[in-house]
Amino acid sequence: MFERRALTDALSAVRDEYAPSALVVDAANDFETLPPSVAENLLAVVDGVEPLAYDETTVPPDAPDILHRLADSEFTVGAPGDGGVTWTRQTSPPTVIVKPRLEGSPEPFIDFLIAEALVELHLDSAEHFLGFFGDAYEDLNDAVPLSPVDTYQLAAALHTAHIGRRSRPVFDSWADQFPDIHAAWADAGERLEPRLADLSADVATGRTDFADAAELACNALKHDSAVPKPFDALDTEAYTDHGAPFAVRWAEKTFAELDTD
Repeated sequence: MFERRALTDALSAVRDEYAPSALVVDAANDFETLPPSVAENLLAVVDGVEPLAYDETTVPPDAPDILHRLADSEFTVGAPGDGGVTWTRQTSPPTVIVKPRLEGSPEPFIDFLIAEALVELHLDSAEHFLGFFGDAYEDLNDAVPLSPVDTYQLAAALHTAHIGRRSRPVFDSWADQFPDIHAAWADAGERLEPRLADLSADVATGRTDFADAAELACNALKHDSAVPKPFDALDTEAYTDHGAPFAVRWAEKTFAELDTD
């Protein structure tokens, strides 16, 4: 199910500098969330596991089933929205997992995604937005007039934005040290920019759902991209410093303003 991945020289250097103990593996099958029976196959390549457990009382009763699964003490890895690369600290050593859905993608882009995971491990980022929000997830759920699924998507996007605010300076500094990975990071941001141009208007007119817009804009915060209103308010030191409470206040203010428009 999992095999150690051979790393390029640049990726090996990134791992040595940012997450020297991390293991990078290829998964044989695609997944969003690995159930415990499958996740335990990681024991073939790691030394041990220590499952995370979140406070079930912070998960609203009508939340998507995946949140209730993640909140219990079973060993589950990954969540919807993680993309082609995911990582976990529930294993010893921490593990970065590359999914087969990336087959055929340009190698520099795959290297960027792996490097991103290694940097996120270095930054001690929460593995899932439940770890980022904690008790504040209930506050976010109460603050937004969205469906449980859209609230999940918004929370995941806000978590991505907070990580991106912290990881962006790292990638921005790599032009000389890791030029190919830096170029792939820059290219990924440039590809997002045409979709950002009309995003504010599309949200205001209902052409784009708020949660979809948030996912796009918050992903752009990982890059050197101009993020439109109201998401530009997340691209601040205040969000970096205050995290989940800031995100909840931003959501409250944003939806109050949308209601008055």
